[in-house]
Amino acid sequence: MMLHKNLIAGEWIAGDASANINPSNTAEVVGEYARASAQDTRNAIAAAKAALPAWSRAPLLERHGILKRTGDEILARKAELGALLAREEGKTLVEAIGEVTRAAQIFDFFAGEVLRLSGELLPSVRPGVGVEITREPVGVVGIITPWNFPIAIPAWKIAPALAHGNTVVLKPADLVPGCAWALVDILHRAGAPAGVVNLVMGRGSVVGQTLLDSPDVDALTFTGSTGTGKRVALASVEHNRKFQLEMGGKNPFVVLDDADIDVAVEAAANSSFFSTGQRCTASSRLIVTEGIHDRFVAALMRRLEGLVVDDAMKGGTHIGPVVDAGQLQQDLDYIEIGRREGATLAFGGERIERDTHGFYLQPALFTEANNEMRISREEIFGPVAAVIRVKDYDEALGVANDTNFGLSSGIATTSLKYATHFKRNSEAGMVMVNLPTAGVDFHVPFGGRKRSSYGPREQGRYAAEFYTSVKTAYTFA
Repeated sequence: MMLHKNLIAGEWIAGDASANINPSNTAEVVGEYARASAQDTRNAIAAAKAALPAWSRAPLLERHGILKRTGDEILARKAELGALLAREEGKTLVEAIGEVTRAAQIFDFFAGEVLRLSGELLPSVRPGVGVEITREPVGVVGIITPWNFPIAIPAWKIAPALAHGNTVVLKPADLVPGCAWALVDILHRAGAPAGVVNLVMGRGSVVGQTLLDSPDVDALTFTGSTGTGKRVALASVEHNRKFQLEMGGKNPFVVLDDADIDVAVEAAANSSFFSTGQRCTASSRLIVTEGIHDRFVAALMRRLEGLVVDDAMKGGTHIGPVVDAGQLQQDLDYIEIGRREGATLAFGGERIERDTHGFYLQPALFTEANNEMRISREEIFGPVAAVIRVKDYDEALGVANDTNFGLSSGIATTSLKYATHFKRNSEAGMVMVNLPTAGVDFHVPFGGRKRSSYGPREQGRYAAEFYTSVKTAYTFA
């Protein structure tokens, strides 16, 4: 089987092999991927630093062309790359192809941004003096990405970094290196100069820690757990580097008495259980007013009964497996915690068997939960949701905001009054009305508040806030 190597300074470098296992069928090895050493990582950082002066001043059409060719190839290969994603992460094939398409759209957007880079020319308060405000690359960018979006998240970090003239060192999640390797291979063949894009796969304790410890990493963007995010922040403060954190969520979805029941159920099912609930924007708290509560729960359970849990590559599968044995055990542990806390397990929550051995879990729905339970406070990151009964909108809003997280929130209502009030008063970075909490566009800001996020927003034009440094120049003529 081919060993997929790390890319350092434009060369493919071997390392200890690690097997990429299909969570739908643990007997299948998706591929063998090299793990980088600490020295490999230091070499990659040095290569990115050496490549920075030339790349940061490269002609705009060179940058534009590389990003455009990358996006075009991703889109042309969406079926192939979607299958790879489904096999290594467990996301259904339909969702996986959608994620690959989004990655292509991100590169296409930032290819355009290269040609739209701008500054400001202002008069000074002093006669005869002109002021120019420009944005320059921040430098060498370390990128640490999670396993739940193996190609979209690397894309939405790499594309703006390159568009703004930075060089990058990418460390993808050790669990899902395949899509990241394919993306870097495409960038390499699209013409990215040696050292501009470096790939170092491997363990966080080795590769990630080396990135954190390096004084030559000028900025670090991280998506992952809150605990690891704190380590990234502390290490970055030590080196006075820019850092950006996207971490956990405990996202509320409010259902009011006046909601369209079909819209509410579909949005809640999608938010809570699709992608196996393994999204930081997933809704795991369904906050339902008492007038619609029983009808909503009954309708949601009927919807869950119709969802097919099976191999991610099979047609008709709605929910694939949990990503690995460790995450499956965490989900099962939280289901048991919910039972012990007194919530009613109204549906599912059992490990199930399919034709192949995989990490299959029936979606779990708790009722009679309250907002003080651990299943309502802590991120589970699986197909587990709890229904919290409330009296009215005011109580619903209070419960929704009573969390340490603030990434995404949603509301199902036909009332313009309540929709408008919720959009203004929800303590989340992204708010959805009559939509799943987990669906976001690629050209607008992504990010949250509280313990969910830190630093400038990701995606769209707002990405420039992180990937550039502002310079003000004065000229006396």
